Amino acid sequence: MRILLDECVPKPIIQALDGMTVLTAQSMGWATKKNGDLISLAEQSFDVLITSDQNLQYQQNLQGRKIAILLLPTNRWPILSLHLDEIREAVLRMDSKAFLELTFEK
Repeated sequence: MRILLDECVPKPIIQALDGMTVLTAQSMGWATKKNGDLISLAEQSFDVLITSDQNLQYQQNLQGRKIAILLLPTNRWPILSLHLDEIREAVLRMDSKAFLELTFEK
């Protein structure tokens, strides 16, 4: 499984995705790409895009996309670090072309 982390996602999240191929938008040279362009580029080479951009589903038409998108509820590492198992499980159960908004129990 090939995963792309949006520039807004903390890089340490990669530790939750051990055994998967994970690259960042920055490492791909796509850090300045707008969401629509980023998704178009990502769906050519990746299975899943992980983002914390809460406006993504409202700003982009996600119908007909060829990539699964996982939306994290925050980009704050202190919170995300407590939910790494949940993030990994969400990635593993995603269907292609799915959009999943992850929420964390309080």
